[in-house]
Amino acid sequence: MEKRNKIIYWIATIWLSLGMLSGGIFQLMRMEDAVKSFTHLGYPLYLLTILGIWKILGVIAVLIPKFSLLKEWAYAGFFFAMTGAMISHIIMGDSFGEIFPSVLSLVLVIVSWYFRPSDRKIQINH
Repeated sequence: MEKRNKIIYWIATIWLSLGMLSGGIFQLMRMEDAVKSFTHLGYPLYLLTILGIWKILGVIAVLIPKFSLLKEWAYAGFFFAMTGAMISHIIMGDSFGEIFPSVLSLVLVIVSWYFRPSDRKIQINH
């Protein structure tokens, strides 16, 4: 069971990291699709820079060993960013194809967080 959980964790975490890293880079580079999406949703373009930087830093936090509290913050940030993206697209009446990337990323965030090994969790001493 433990081996299965580690495999699930690493598959979800690698896919999550690749998605967040590429998304962060696209946002920092202000790629045409990122700019179109933000403009369509009514967000100011300076948020592309902020989200891009935080996504890249979040990937680093999730992948490096130790720093459990920092990992929790990174997962929380990914969760808020992806639920915000999903809800924004839903409110704008976008198609499922436009909503799906944020839903998939949200699922990967939850799976990666849930299956993370104990050495990547905050240890609470009672």
